[in-house]
Amino acid sequence: MIRLAACQYAIELHESFDAYACHLERLCRDAVEQGAQLLLLPEYAGLVLSGALDSVQRSDLLCSIEGIQALVEPWFELCQGLARQWGVVLQPGSIPIRKAGEFRNRAWLFGPDGCLGYQDKLIMTRFERENWCIQGGTGLRAFDTPLGRLGILICYDSEFPMLARKLAEQGVDLILVPSCTDTEAGYHRVRIGCQARALENQLAVLQSPTVGLAPWSPALDENHGRAGLFVPPDYGMPSDGVVALSADGCPCDSRWLISDLDLDAVRRVHQQGQVFTRRDWPEQFDPSRLAL
Repeated sequence: MIRLAACQYAIELHESFDAYACHLERLCRDAVEQGAQLLLLPEYAGLVLSGALDSVQRSDLLCSIEGIQALVEPWFELCQGLARQWGVVLQPGSIPIRKAGEFRNRAWLFGPDGCLGYQDKLIMTRFERENWCIQGGTGLRAFDTPLGRLGILICYDSEFPMLARKLAEQGVDLILVPSCTDTEAGYHRVRIGCQARALENQLAVLQSPTVGLAPWSPALDENHGRAGLFVPPDYGMPSDGVVALSADGCPCDSRWLISDLDLDAVRRVHQQGQVFTRRDWPEQFDPSRLAL
């Protein structure tokens, strides 16, 4: 049994790096004191660093991601230090980073012994592609952690079955989905994607969203979502596939969804479930079988 913490993360204004660091440390300590072994924050949680920029920079969409690049390294060291300090697995949300003249939406994963690597978002939304000039990354990675093998699908990536399937083929039993959506419809698209990926691949999916209003940020101005832990609806699992779901609404403070997950019970579904969607996924499906 492992204890997971997914943050329903309210976007707040922290006008210095030190203020942000105190906020993140306090937030993570709260989860650790509740026994959490894995902590997940949402997509673009690192962009909250733009609060430390002057008001002109942080209110400009492109200048805000350019301006925080000088803070990426100390942010990285902060997150790595927190994971080491408390002996936890920490995915502190994603952050825009510059790579070879392009921006990527990157999610690092930290463990008790340091950085375990990163996953870039692969498929970009219209806003990222058309307005923000952020490029999609390449490749999917499975991370070996003290808690098990896991993968990361950043927000929109969770809506594409082939990505989660690739992770399942790499032996992943838990997928982390940091998300950032500015409408209820957007939140439900990601949540439905999370539940569908859990069903198809008979694994667990943990989602952490942004919530609240941030008029000072053109990228994080409005946010809707609920944190959740989802599993395949099958023997020994909840009949609706929902292990836990945070309270509805749009709170002005960040809140953790703390939930326990028995990964062995999830794995047993692979061999003893009512259905075998993970096994029965057609690797070489003949399209002619669909012909009328």
